[in-house]
Amino acid sequence: MIYDSILSCVGNTPTVRLNKMFPYQEHTVLAKLEMLNPGGSIKDRPAKFMVEQGIKRGDITPYSHIIESSSGNLAIALAMICQQHALPFTAVVDPKISPTNLKLLEIYGANIVQVTEKDQNNGYLQTRIDTVQRLVAQTPNSVWINQYANPDNWRSHYFGEAEEILNDLEVKVDYLVVGASTSGTLMGVARRLKEANKNLKVIAVDITGSVLFGGTSGPRELPGIGASRVPELLDPTEVDEVIYVDDYESASACRELVKKESIFAGGSSGSAIAAIKKLLPTIPKHSVVLTLFADRGDRYLDLVYDQDWFDMVKQRHLSNSITQLEQIV
Repeated sequence: MIYDSILSCVGNTPTVRLNKMFPYQEHTVLAKLEMLNPGGSIKDRPAKFMVEQGIKRGDITPYSHIIESSSGNLAIALAMICQQHALPFTAVVDPKISPTNLKLLEIYGANIVQVTEKDQNNGYLQTRIDTVQRLVAQTPNSVWINQYANPDNWRSHYFGEAEEILNDLEVKVDYLVVGASTSGTLMGVARRLKEANKNLKVIAVDITGSVLFGGTSGPRELPGIGASRVPELLDPTEVDEVIYVDDYESASACRELVKKESIFAGGSSGSAIAAIKKLLPTIPKHSVVLTLFADRGDRYLDLVYDQDWFDMVKQRHLSNSITQLEQIV
């Protein structure tokens, strides 16, 4: 089959059993490889859908300048999508952006504005959003995609990978385990799968230091999971359980995933694996657990797969564990 463009290649990603990661388990653990989208991440779906729906409605014209707050996969995906539609794109990023992501944005021709001040939750999200709003006010024909509140974000996942899951899988999914950030993926996939199976349990994965589900704001290093601000798209009532993991647990799971399954995945995939390890002992035997691997590991060479970074988050993990033990005693 010959596709019209790279944009036509978004979606239809495969699902694999993680037999070596979870051997001898009385459960089936599946992962949908969203990392195999052409832009390298699950964010190809909402970027494409939000832009194309905006064009259909007339909100985006050939003269529009797209602006968005993102230091990671959505920015890269939007840069790719906008380039194909001949639309200028500006990404508002923060100092935690990885050198790899910054280089990719430059390669795709994005304009880059980097904030430096932290917000009230010791993160950069609200500062980035404030900067986006300022740029929109100053830039002629500008359009803020607003991934945090745009319903086309979750709809892209509802009509996208969730529909593919229902069409492709011959087994019923009992537990959906998804990392939460802007919450478009979590909300969209959960809503569609729950329509097909009202008994589905939705497990959100959050990172220690994130405030998404009422957690205390704190230092965290992994991009793509957690947030310092609750996005408008998130509806916690649609989540059955939240499992917290930290940077070290996530990075360790990423490295184990490469070793056992030869799947070179990004940080939030490791977070999901770490959460599944905590989940499996608590659920009925023979359950089917599904997760999504959002992006590739090459965007985390300076983080998850860098030994100095790994040693740093390991030390923080050990220090926090000791503190927790002292509090219990």
